[in-house]
Amino acid sequence: MFRRGPRSHTGGMENAPDSRTHVFIVEDSASIRERLIGLLRDIEGVTVVGEADTAKAAVEGILRTKPDSVVLDIQLNGSSGIEVLRKIHPVAPEVVFIILTNHSNPQYRRLYTEAGASHFLDKSSEIAKVMEVVAGLGDAEQQRLRN
Repeated sequence: MFRRGPRSHTGGMENAPDSRTHVFIVEDSASIRERLIGLLRDIEGVTVVGEADTAKAAVEGILRTKPDSVVLDIQLNGSSGIEVLRKIHPVAPEVVFIILTNHSNPQYRRLYTEAGASHFLDKSSEIAKVMEVVAGLGDAEQQRLRN
């Protein structure tokens, strides 16, 4: 399991924890990746910390950046999102996986949910819901920090 340690801010606050929500995007379509990056960057308190279009690059990037959440497609270049989920979830169960796919049938939903995904969204009709989910993660973190 990995824990995201304090992230440094500018201005000399080296030990101040970063309360931003860090998101990693795993999507084989460059245009959809760019759209997601644009949508997520518009949310106050959210930082996109990386992106990948293959399972190998995703696993390496997620382990390196230690995001709070991963937006994950099922179909990747030469691989599958389930590979990413099965490699990351056991070592980092605190990472929230948001599946965003065109393959929204019940079999995939069950497979990904059982492997550790928190959310399963249909790319054709629920892409905006990704913003709601990610914004909600930040709201929950802010509430936790206040208590």
